[in-house]
Amino acid sequence: MSSKNDILSAIRRHTGKRYDMPELTLDAITYEDKILQFTDSLKAAGGQVVLMQPGDDINDIIRHHFPDAIRIASNLSSITCATFNPDDLDDPRELDNTDLAIVEGHFGVAENGAVWITVCCRMARVARITRQVKHKALYFISNSLVMLIDRNSIVNNMHEAYKRTENMTYDFGAFISGPSKTADIEQALVLGAHGPVKVLVVLK
Repeated sequence: MSSKNDILSAIRRHTGKRYDMPELTLDAITYEDKILQFTDSLKAAGGQVVLMQPGDDINDIIRHHFPDAIRIASNLSSITCATFNPDDLDDPRELDNTDLAIVEGHFGVAENGAVWITVCCRMARVARITRQVKHKALYFISNSLVMLIDRNSIVNNMHEAYKRTENMTYDFGAFISGPSKTADIEQALVLGAHGPVKVLVVLK
């Protein structure tokens, strides 16, 4: 038994009366136009949204926004501008010096412009589920990040978002809203402090 299981077992043995989780009845914020709110929220967080139109080519959109990207990672078959599949790498350190990563998110959140992304679990990899990536480092080590989501998958708020994640299977999950940033030093906002400098969300 691992030390983690030892600790959890000790906690269970010393737990007295147990209580059921309360039902949350909060009236969370909703929006008349979730796409517009998502776009505004992500822009406020330093990111950008492109709403695809009929006839648009996703690869043309990516090349337009990232003309200087050379090393481009994606495991999506529709991304023909990618130069390599990150899932083919065994060591995530080989993702270093990736100019651009193009991934598929599960859904967006209108109130804060966040996108829910995951790393696939071992069973999902066996089932060849491609919307999740193999290495979580891909989301953070790339200089720029493009996330593709269905425009109809945007939820209003984080309450709805967490409900959406309840039955998902994954090894790692995170909400990403805009590029990495910090304002700790002299109250100056720095983008790309711990991750991508630029984040683009494409609504399909």
